[in-house]
Amino acid sequence: MFTSYEFAGFLAAVFVLYYVIPRRFQWMLLLAASLLFYFYAGKSYLVFIFLTGITVYASGRWMERYDAELERYIQEIRSGGIPKPSREEKKAYKKKINGKKKRVMLLCLFLNIGILAVLKYTNFFIDNINYFRELSGAQPFSFMNLILPMGISFYTFQAVGYLLDVYWNKCRPQKNIFRFLLFVSFFPQLVQGPISRYGDMSETLYGGHSFDWKQVRFGLERILWGYFKKLVIADRISAAVGMLMEDPDYYTGAFVVVGMLFYAVQLYADFTGGIDITIGIAQVFGIRLEENFVRPFFSKNIAEYWRRWHITMGTWFRDYVFYPFSISRPLKAVTSFCKKRFGMAVARRAAVYISTVVVWLATGIWHGAAWHFVAWGLANGVIILISEELEPCYKAFHTRFTKLGSSTAYRAFQVIRTFLLMCCIRLFDNYGSVRTSVRQFIHMFTEFDIRAVTGQELLDLGLGIRDYAVVGIGVILMFAVSMGGRTGCLREKISRRPYAIRYTVFLTLFFAVLLLGCYGANFDARQFIYNQF
Repeated sequence: MFTSYEFAGFLAAVFVLYYVIPRRFQWMLLLAASLLFYFYAGKSYLVFIFLTGITVYASGRWMERYDAELERYIQEIRSGGIPKPSREEKKAYKKKINGKKKRVMLLCLFLNIGILAVLKYTNFFIDNINYFRELSGAQPFSFMNLILPMGISFYTFQAVGYLLDVYWNKCRPQKNIFRFLLFVSFFPQLVQGPISRYGDMSETLYGGHSFDWKQVRFGLERILWGYFKKLVIADRISAAVGMLMEDPDYYTGAFVVVGMLFYAVQLYADFTGGIDITIGIAQVFGIRLEENFVRPFFSKNIAEYWRRWHITMGTWFRDYVFYPFSISRPLKAVTSFCKKRFGMAVARRAAVYISTVVVWLATGIWHGAAWHFVAWGLANGVIILISEELEPCYKAFHTRFTKLGSSTAYRAFQVIRTFLLMCCIRLFDNYGSVRTSVRQFIHMFTEFDIRAVTGQELLDLGLGIRDYAVVGIGVILMFAVSMGGRTGCLREKISRRPYAIRYTVFLTLFFAVLLLGCYGANFDARQFIYNQF
């Protein structure tokens, strides 16, 4: 939707109204704009986002009342309003109140995760049940005609994060239901995130904002950069990626390498481009959103890669799945069993291994209702665990070969190794089939012939020489921007340059999007890749 002319007109109208109306009404305008945006995406979608917003809001207020009840009880004891209870009585009362609070949280949690699970995964379960029914000769079940609201994974996780933060007393619940609905439905985030935390986002979401030309300019510049990555690079190279993945029987061997490299470019340009647009739109309105990428392709291992790629998703799973699960009663029981039978070292590993596998299994399933996403998630988790086990070997190597381990050449090797390893894992995403992905991975080595991907074969992938030149220049430019941002905000650096240089840079970028972007009357505008999640 971000790449449509209608959205550009919608955004321009909201922008003008935003800085014309009194500042105390600005958040109301954003709420109205967000609901209109979601209504345009699908009328029936509003039912689900309202249901999530209302139930989570009500649960937050409900839990707040239990906290207030407990606080009043403690104050009455201190003031002598009630006889001082024994330690056991006080503990029992506190347990009763916290138990009620927990039941409210769990009810709301199961309701909203349940809605997501039913809409997103019902047909996946039916498909797997049908596989076994067909083996036994039974009639397969019919698939259900369920809608999947746009951005449901993102706004559900954002709302659940708020619910758990309120439960853990990490933030105070929002008292105004309409303000909370804005937090859940803020329209730039609905397409593909980032997944914001209430405590961070609320600092700038509800306040009045005066027109600040520097912030507006910076926001527009980031939006422009996002459109460049999306329209000029990602959508252009997508034609070749589509051909390579749609015919794996023909495009095998060296073509697998080409495909995974092309897809890495497409995914990065598409996803980061969309996030640039999202954060830029928010900045235009004076709202700060969390960064979702920090030069992920400069990572030296997969764990570091996931601290740099889709950061808000990774921290969400860390804070709301990994940590709670690692201290849960079932896992404590497993740890205790392992400690008695095998010793403390195994017990510690068991806790980390099981929690990590659960997190990456959930991460894979979150990305999509298919086995190749499960395999993709588990592959990431297993490799991270293997890397952790090999950490003593790495340390010994660096101690033995100090100069080599700290050399630029070795760091470059680590970066390239991590990039290629992530490309290989991403084959599950590329082909959408576990069997095909494994087969193509093997063929990449057994049938590799570099001569197959030279000359006319590359030109038969839907891209001409001009297209390859544009993509190549775009990749170089993305690399240069990433390098330039290592020592501070690149836009800030450019803003300190003379006017002639400053405006030449962004006018060039504007005309590049205008003249080289993939859009127009005969162009089928592609949705952002992460919109499907």
